[in-house]
Amino acid sequence: MSKVLVTGGSGFVGAQVILQLVRAGHQVRTTVRNLTRESAVRAMLKAGGQEPGDSLSFFAADLESDAGWREATAGCDYVVHVASPIPVNAPKHEDELIVPARDGTLRVLRAARDASVKRVVMTSTCGAIYYGHPPQKAPFDETSWTIVNSDLTAYVKSKVIAERAAWDFIASEGRGLELSVVNPAGIFGPVLAPDYSSSIELIKRLMNGMPGAPRIYFGIVDVRDVADLHLRAMAHPSAKGERFIAVSGDSISMVDIARMLRARLGTSARRVPRFQLPDWTVRLAARRDPSVRQLLPLLGKIRNATSEKARRVLGWSPRSNEEALVATAESLIRFGLLPP
Repeated sequence: MSKVLVTGGSGFVGAQVILQLVRAGHQVRTTVRNLTRESAVRAMLKAGGQEPGDSLSFFAADLESDAGWREATAGCDYVVHVASPIPVNAPKHEDELIVPARDGTLRVLRAARDASVKRVVMTSTCGAIYYGHPPQKAPFDETSWTIVNSDLTAYVKSKVIAERAAWDFIASEGRGLELSVVNPAGIFGPVLAPDYSSSIELIKRLMNGMPGAPRIYFGIVDVRDVADLHLRAMAHPSAKGERFIAVSGDSISMVDIARMLRARLGTSARRVPRFQLPDWTVRLAARRDPSVRQLLPLLGKIRNATSEKARRVLGWSPRSNEEALVATAESLIRFGLLPP
């Protein structure tokens, strides 16, 4: 078994990657910004059914500092780079996200290269693939890149720039270091702690009750399947130098998500809205709520991507949209994160 470093082990995706690596018998390291987070991460893993004990160790390292990365990568066979700044609300300036995402990725890659790591698997996003293009009938695939100077949120822009920087680094300075990239759609699935990703907030808002569902559409993937794809990209020889989209199927609307939740969760979903909101009401709400403001570029836009490559090359087989969404809501109920 291999020694694997997972950056950002306290996060929604990072914790699931650790769970699957431990189950597979690997020796795992993870970085956290502060070692006081160790107990919280171990609690998340326990909630996921694993108590890794000595097979998991912790290192303090921050994307905005060189300190700790050399020690964290020393002796590792692989690095899974999940860590990236994710805001709850839009930052005052986009560089608050872009700089740590780009520079942090380059720090991880340099440390991995200098430690003679075989391969880095990086978590990017479908947002690095399909924004800024005219509407098209065919789904986007891994050959497409988001146009950086189009209408992007700071988070999406940071991910595009960070992934571009990673590929450029491998080409010019990698010295044999291999890179694979996973590009997930909206990540849902079971949470392991009250601290979760921004995509989960959408399900929480639906379950808590809203006047209606905004006219937005999502490609969906379960966090457990995202983690599985990272492990496949880490180990498979054909994953070297490749991008892999992680999405379960075609995009679905928020009102269809609401219908799924009501159909599957009964009275637990009694507050979930039944109707779609007109765009003008969403724009009005965005004047008061910064989190709603981030939805405005998504109104009415349907972007589909295909995971055919991941299925064909790596044998990846994700859960359905419905299974991912219902698991999200059920875990929010289980952790007491929804009103009774």
